[in-house]
Amino acid sequence: MRFDHEPRQSSIMADNQSANIQALLSALNVFTRAPDKTSLENANSWLQDFQHSPEAWSTCNVLLLSLDAPPAAKLFAAQTFRSKVTYDLHQVDPSNLLPLRDTLVTALERYQSGPKTIITQLCLALSGLALQLPAWDNALQSIVETFGANPATVPVLLQFLTILPEEVSGNTRIPVTDDEYRERSTKLLSDNSEQVLELLSMYLQATGVTHAVQSQIFDCLRSWLVAGEIDMPAFGKSPLLAFAFEALASEVLFDSAVDVVCEMIHETQEIDDNMPVIELIVPRVIDLKSRLEDQKDDPEKIRGYAKIFAEAGETYRLLILQHTDTFYPIVEAIGQCSAYPDLDIVPITFPFWMRLAQTIGKKTTISPLFGEAYKALMGVVIRHLHFPPDLASMTGQEADNFRSFRHVMGDTLKDCCLVLGADACLLSAYGLITMALSRGPQSISWQEIEAPLFAMRSMGAEIDVMDDTAVPKIMDLIPSLPIHPRVRYAALLIISRYTEWINRHPDYIAYQLQYISAGFEDPDSEVSAAAGQALKYLCQDCKQHLIEFLPTLHTFLTTTGTKLSQDDRRQVYEAIAYVISAMSMEKAAESLRTFSLDILSQIHAISSKSTAVTKQELKEVGYGLENLEVMLHVVGPFGDQLPAACQNSCQEAWSIFDIFISKFAFDYDTSERVTRVLRHGITLFGQGSLTVASSVLSRMVTSFEATGFPSFLWISGKFVGRFGHESDPVLRNAFQNLYERATNKVVSLLQSKDSRDIPDVLEDYVQLLLQLIRMAPDVFFQSSAFPLAFRATMAALTLIHSDLVFASLDLFRDILTHESLTPSSSPPPKFPIYSSAIKSVMEKEGFEFVGCILSGLVGDFPEDSTAVVVTIFRAVALLWSTQLVTWLPPILQQLPPTSTPNQVKQQFLLDVTNSLNTAQYDKVKYSILALHRASRKARDRRRVTPLNQA
Repeated sequence: MRFDHEPRQSSIMADNQSANIQALLSALNVFTRAPDKTSLENANSWLQDFQHSPEAWSTCNVLLLSLDAPPAAKLFAAQTFRSKVTYDLHQVDPSNLLPLRDTLVTALERYQSGPKTIITQLCLALSGLALQLPAWDNALQSIVETFGANPATVPVLLQFLTILPEEVSGNTRIPVTDDEYRERSTKLLSDNSEQVLELLSMYLQATGVTHAVQSQIFDCLRSWLVAGEIDMPAFGKSPLLAFAFEALASEVLFDSAVDVVCEMIHETQEIDDNMPVIELIVPRVIDLKSRLEDQKDDPEKIRGYAKIFAEAGETYRLLILQHTDTFYPIVEAIGQCSAYPDLDIVPITFPFWMRLAQTIGKKTTISPLFGEAYKALMGVVIRHLHFPPDLASMTGQEADNFRSFRHVMGDTLKDCCLVLGADACLLSAYGLITMALSRGPQSISWQEIEAPLFAMRSMGAEIDVMDDTAVPKIMDLIPSLPIHPRVRYAALLIISRYTEWINRHPDYIAYQLQYISAGFEDPDSEVSAAAGQALKYLCQDCKQHLIEFLPTLHTFLTTTGTKLSQDDRRQVYEAIAYVISAMSMEKAAESLRTFSLDILSQIHAISSKSTAVTKQELKEVGYGLENLEVMLHVVGPFGDQLPAACQNSCQEAWSIFDIFISKFAFDYDTSERVTRVLRHGITLFGQGSLTVASSVLSRMVTSFEATGFPSFLWISGKFVGRFGHESDPVLRNAFQNLYERATNKVVSLLQSKDSRDIPDVLEDYVQLLLQLIRMAPDVFFQSSAFPLAFRATMAALTLIHSDLVFASLDLFRDILTHESLTPSSSPPPKFPIYSSAIKSVMEKEGFEFVGCILSGLVGDFPEDSTAVVVTIFRAVALLWSTQLVTWLPPILQQLPPTSTPNQVKQQFLLDVTNSLNTAQYDKVKYSILALHRASRKARDRRRVTPLNQA
């Protein structure tokens, strides 16, 4: 194709490409209206397809240089050139690459006065072309010569120079090899960095230079600094360094200057190599310290200075420690920024404090100044932790943001502990509370107590559990704190954080239990939740000491526990379970039975009720099931030899659950909860649950047939996984019954519903099939359900649901690579039956199955699934090579060209056919990988292609 560099004076519609252009203009015109979704999608798809076509080069050439093309069309043309230079340069004959460059330069000259969006796209296109076109030997110099002499075109040059390092360094989609990239990036950037510095310096000092051009100069300089292409010793000798600091006094240039100063500091992080430049930078940074006071009423200015000081502190922290007298003013300035009342600015400083603390932690001795700095920082952070006097003054979002930020500040308090020691920090926070309490209850606010308490909680992770200095004072302080919901909430969370220490000091347990119990009675739901959390961690970490309190906890549950919210009640059950887990096996079994019977009696009562059950009654039973689940989860298994208290418990419990499920299976939440409890029952009773397995499976499949709820399949799969190797004929009949009836139900659901409406059912069904094929292959392959299960799993592959797709692919891999398909002189007796079943299904379903696999590969399969697809496809190629050759052409024809271009399909078919004809079946792996790469590239391109949004 040719590229015309001359502007067209005639009407576009008179051009011989008028049909393409008219279609393009019509598609773009859709975006100027308020179209329906279908029209928008069709126009968008058409424009994407057009951008991929070879004809787009010449059509966009005409549009871009036309006088009467609409602005939207010109912008789209520029965007298309950028896209095609990135993806489609192979479509251009090598002899036309330099004319293409000339076309883009001509267009850039045409649009030198704007719009900026078109200038940007053309600069991107030229940058991408320069990286791929070694014949353009002096790319940067030629652009400088074209645009650098005329003041009117200097902004275009600066835009190109700004974009060039960003595009060369950042556009990983440009198809060049590593060696080509190294060679061209050196030629374009490294070899020209000195010239760029000279150019920028010259333009900066030019007579009549405008703020707009100065701002562009800074943006360009920052771009080259970020790319790491500026030689810092040379930079130190240029006027740009000094001017960047001077520009901080300019309202117009302030933000650009901040960015440049931060980047120049960052680029001097190799301290030994850059000391001469650092010696120029640091005094200028320190001179900015006075502006923090002068401009304290301008948050945006303080934000900029905070960025500079924080960058200097992080980059020069070793110098700060080695030459404290010289560099300490930077620390002081950062401290001032940390103390600033605007909490959007404060966190800019936190990374510095963290890294400095980590560095100090490795030193044996440091200047006392750093101790003072971190003491001051701790005081500042605790002040920032204060809630406002009137919480109603904050919106819900503001309150949430503030709570989140408090935890960020808590991390900075841990940095203070690293420098000052946890004891000193805790005692400091303790002192703030005792000082406030000493003034009397009438003259203190709850915020003065709550903020130091929050700080103590944050710093609790740093304490030594053997500490006998600060923590005992805090523990003794808690019962005397003012009765206020926020204070009690904070104190309860301190107990949660310090339970490991309490375990070493069990004398405090009784007092803490009293405080926690009072927390449950607080009407504030957050306080009650904090009490539940405190009890949970206290029981978890101090369980050996709490065994004697178990009767008290049981009484608490049967009295106060009934008044708690379910979330709090569940935490109490979890806490009790931790205590039970610390008991001897016999006593643990007895205690677990005691607490479980309370819940099982509730289930039995509702199952036996002759009158209608209310929703609230069923809801309460559901809560009981949740509590039983959490207890069983924490207590865990007793092992194969059950304690005496559990000998008959499995059958007793199942008899209750069996009746309950038969009556309430139709309630979805109840089915979910009861099956989760059964799952923990398998763990608890182990081999003992084998006695009820057949009965459970029968009830589960009956319930699934009646309701279609997936939880019944899920728990059935757990039973198959646990007992699939058992040879009991009754149990194996139960497996077959489960398999066939569940499959028939799933097939029925797929006939009446779209597969997208039942992903949870399909996932649990496929997981059940995986257990069957692995644990009971005799049931899986020999049943008449096998062909139906195969088809149902194919339906699962069509869903955009990663876990389901992975499970389905795993199942197909297990089927198609089953060892019964491997020729053997003496196979196990049932292997020929298995092999025959698999081959029969593939003869019937193979075409659709391969289509499903390839469609997913180039479509919505998860990225990590490719290896499994390769294994599956190789198995198909090995065993059904003749059929595969006939299946592939129509299958590939059905794949959408948007994800699989025609040339990619042709290459894939050729590669696979060659592999099959030469019996090199392992090579199909490379065909699949190449197809996947090509389709991903095509899909990525459609996602990133810049379309006109006019």
